[in-house]
Amino acid sequence: MNIFLAVFSALLLCFTVLSLIRHDYWTFRVFDYPRLQKLSLSVACMVLLLIYFDSSSVLSWTSTLLIAANMIYLSTQIIPFTPLGKIQVQKVKTHIDEQSICVMIANVFQDNKNTKGCLNEIARHKPDVVLLLETDSFWEKETMELERNYPFHVRVPLSNTYGMLLYSRLELRNPEVKYMVEEDVPSIHTQIVLKDGTVIRLYAVHPTPPVPNENPRATERDKELLLIAELAKASKEPVIVVGDLNDVAWSFTTELFLKMSGLLDPRRGRGFFNSFHAHYPFLRFPLDHAFISEHFKLKQMKRLSNFNSDHFPIFIHVQYEPDSSSPDETLQPDADDIKLAEEKKNAPTST
Repeated sequence: MNIFLAVFSALLLCFTVLSLIRHDYWTFRVFDYPRLQKLSLSVACMVLLLIYFDSSSVLSWTSTLLIAANMIYLSTQIIPFTPLGKIQVQKVKTHIDEQSICVMIANVFQDNKNTKGCLNEIARHKPDVVLLLETDSFWEKETMELERNYPFHVRVPLSNTYGMLLYSRLELRNPEVKYMVEEDVPSIHTQIVLKDGTVIRLYAVHPTPPVPNENPRATERDKELLLIAELAKASKEPVIVVGDLNDVAWSFTTELFLKMSGLLDPRRGRGFFNSFHAHYPFLRFPLDHAFISEHFKLKQMKRLSNFNSDHFPIFIHVQYEPDSSSPDETLQPDADDIKLAEEKKNAPTST
């Protein structure tokens, strides 16, 4: 077996092992993201290993078996987000418009000036609620015309890439802007009144990612997600959590969030709905999410057209149906999960 294959195999195995180390530093957490890419590279590596397989070489046998194990492990992480996985959120059978709500989540990329493209996408799909992320004062001004069709709104323009603009056709009650972990990273908490009068609760979030040029740790992101999970779990109203979570659907932190919140992921059993990076097809991950409580069934979920952002918008249409999901469809935390969640919520932050 040549040196290239030995190094290639070792690197792929290291990338998987690093993602298993539950340390908050970005050098470990960044390897949560590319599991589909790691699987694709592992398949390519396996093909090469079989082509150049040397039955007399211990290294050849070891590399082949380890890469096979790596492929199996990565497949188990990815399959739940394909049609081969178990569906968590069932499809609507009877459509009731008065009990439904559709939400569009779009990280616009703050430096992007194509506001017309964004407005066209909103006009084309006509969501009830629009959440625009990475919005500064320029985006606030350029999207002000949405008020004609979206009379309820919460605007938090910021120049630090964590601004939020929330527009709604449906009545917003008691909207609040909170800075739960970092003093310059907001989240929006509000009640929304459906057409039939049902009151639901929406949390719009955009925590910081674990990247070296912004926040080298995942501590703040994980803490915010778990604090939102705590609020969602305690809510007496049906819950929707939307936003750019800067975490992939299959990471252990997102799974921990689902366990602690009792929310469901409509992606499971359907597809990846990769939203980032819009300009690099091989480097795409599901970063923009919509999680819902078991009170909802799914009408539609889709990825929308890009308008020069580095993210694709995500569109989700759900219908309120009490007791629509059985309790066993939610992920249940064990004692270790509860302990880890408490540690993360109480972890000291850099701010």
